[in-house]
Amino acid sequence: MSDVTTSGTGLDATPVVTAGVTARPVLPPLRIGRHVIESPVVLAPMAGITNRAFRRLCREYGNEGAASGGASGASSLYVSEMITTRALVERNAETMRLIEHDPEENPRSIQLYSVDPATARAAARILVQEDRADHIDLNFGCPVPKVTRKGGGSALPWKRDLFRAIVGAVVEEGAKRDIPVTVKMRKGIDDEHLTYLEAGLAAEEEGVAAVALHGRTAAQAYSGTADWSAIKLLKETVTSIPVLGNGDIWSAEDALRMVEETGVDGVVVGRGCLGRPWLFTDLAAAFAGSSARVTPTLGEVADTLRTHTLYLTDFYGDEERACRDIRKHIAWYLKGFPAGSTLRNSLALVDSIDSLDRLLATLDRDAAWPGEAAEGQRGRAGSSRHVVLPEGWLDSRELSEEHRRVIAEAELSVSGG
Repeated sequence: MSDVTTSGTGLDATPVVTAGVTARPVLPPLRIGRHVIESPVVLAPMAGITNRAFRRLCREYGNEGAASGGASGASSLYVSEMITTRALVERNAETMRLIEHDPEENPRSIQLYSVDPATARAAARILVQEDRADHIDLNFGCPVPKVTRKGGGSALPWKRDLFRAIVGAVVEEGAKRDIPVTVKMRKGIDDEHLTYLEAGLAAEEEGVAAVALHGRTAAQAYSGTADWSAIKLLKETVTSIPVLGNGDIWSAEDALRMVEETGVDGVVVGRGCLGRPWLFTDLAAAFAGSSARVTPTLGEVADTLRTHTLYLTDFYGDEERACRDIRKHIAWYLKGFPAGSTLRNSLALVDSIDSLDRLLATLDRDAAWPGEAAEGQRGRAGSSRHVVLPEGWLDSRELSEEHRRVIAEAELSVSGG
């Protein structure tokens, strides 16, 4: 393919192909079951973030990068925010809205959270029989205390039989309509209770299409540095399906470095795209072998922020709710730019598209991309912590009757969707 530069950097940016410059793709397309993902990149599920509006924005940017390289399949894989299986089975209204997709989303990807094989199977059956998804991801990585204290998320793989039962049930349901299932997990509960290698092999044996590893333990949450050596070891251990790496990918260069250091088949990007959905343009270009990167002006960033708000309005069907949602994105979009605390604070209180427009109009649209000041970590890192678990959870790798009763209530502790 040819090298790519960009003329403009907003959603209307037009890729320009420079003839005669040949680039070599870094990785082949990612294959998740029957799906071919041209750019081997996955948008990580993030609660309250990766709704249909944000996925649309990321997808449009990713498509720009993929199209510039002549790709014909899906640019990347964009996964929904976590959906609890109990809420789905009970057809919670908010959950049913969260699993909706745009007509252009392909493959339609949904992440499920479960602690009970029967409920997991029932939820997967709904997605399969009612044609609501083309790919199902299973969450075994959530480190949030309200999840781990009931044995869910990153605490669950410690119970080997329960992990296998949930994965096996969903894989079996998905197979009825050739819907691949993947697993996303962490290294383990803490450094003394690692589960990722055993869980990766178990998932492979149960028939998943790929496994993704966030190179942190639950105890780390989002603090410290992701352990890419663990991702490398998982790739060397799980050999028949793709292995994806997650953690500390803040730029396309980080993604390329992860591939070089670990040998993974693709990357999963979470916090790195907060306030910068054009990261998917960069990633598509980078994996196609191009050095082109998007460096928007403040005006172009403002236009993207406004588009995001419009997409949220369409998603919620409620302008005020959309404006409340966009508030948490303001700091991420403006990171490194000269916006001033007064304007930032006003934007963080915006309650209508009109007020948003008035405030954005005061920005210096010509302000250039600030470079390093806008790069790097996004979102709160926090600090390491003690993982809250059910009493006696670490005493055995098998599920006791007492713990079976505890986890029966686990999904009730997680809000629907």
